[in-house]
Amino acid sequence: MPTCACKSADRSGGHSASANGTHRRVVRSPAMNVDDCVIVGAGPAGLTAAIYLARYHLAIRMFDCGTSRASWIPTSHNHAGFPDGINGNELLERMRDQAARYGALREPRRVTDLRRDGDHFIVRCDDEDFRARTVLLATGVVNNRPEGMDDQFHAEALGRGLLRYCPVCDGYEVTDKRVAVIGTADHGTAEAQFIRTYTADLTLVSPHGDHDLSAQCSQALDAAGIARVAGPCSGYAIENGRIAFDTGAGRMAFDSIYPALGSLVRSGLAVSCGAEVSEQDCVLVDDHLETSVPGLFAAGDVVIGLDQISHAMGQAGVAATKIRNHLARERPLRR
Repeated sequence: MPTCACKSADRSGGHSASANGTHRRVVRSPAMNVDDCVIVGAGPAGLTAAIYLARYHLAIRMFDCGTSRASWIPTSHNHAGFPDGINGNELLERMRDQAARYGALREPRRVTDLRRDGDHFIVRCDDEDFRARTVLLATGVVNNRPEGMDDQFHAEALGRGLLRYCPVCDGYEVTDKRVAVIGTADHGTAEAQFIRTYTADLTLVSPHGDHDLSAQCSQALDAAGIARVAGPCSGYAIENGRIAFDTGAGRMAFDSIYPALGSLVRSGLAVSCGAEVSEQDCVLVDDHLETSVPGLFAAGDVVIGLDQISHAMGQAGVAATKIRNHLARERPLRR
């Protein structure tokens, strides 16, 4: 677990650096040290919400377990404002610094439970409880990796652009290159068809044995000229600047591969608090990102929608403003 890189306010209401270099006091409720909002997750959604809420002069606490998918991005070229691209970790660090300037308190800890207790929420980190008037879940999702990839190889392949997970983000970078999609059935077919926008040299490889394709999927792949190879996939290695692995048709090498193996939506905390989720386990929210539990909000990839940094940040801005207005109905927010 990474250490906290941002400046932190004292838990009981310490001083923090403001944007103009002066210091202001982040006031936290003396009654059981109740935060105005606890944010769970510190990716683009959580950090954007932290910036907004801190600038609304609210007492917030953000828990960061250090697993944002944005940290995987070697260089993002479709994030507006960075024409030369920006590294995912650099983007997160900039956002952490910006949130800290306004007094956002970030703690490098994992939240293990969430429940409602009267008018407040109880947020648990192992054996310690925190109370909050509102909670924003920005817990995201976890991509399912190809079997047989250890952490070191996975990180190196990602960093070199040999392994990619988001064709919406970086499909442009594989234009006219040799690409494989590891997957099958409807999901694998849909991913391959999307990437066909960028390259004609495209192969759909089944992760386990023969493909499981409907007649409709087979017809769509044939019409697009997408090759199909049976699995299983194993023996991943970087060879001559490409990513290579064994398949049912022998060893193959590609400029990049895209796993289309689904993902795990981290909505368990929402469920434990009684919030409704979809059949795909995404947290269900209204137009202002509030869940079925009053005062509990969600934003980013944990909510159904487009898994994009820009989308997550937009949702976070909407959610943060709704949280501010929700709190203002309980008690006036005045200087």
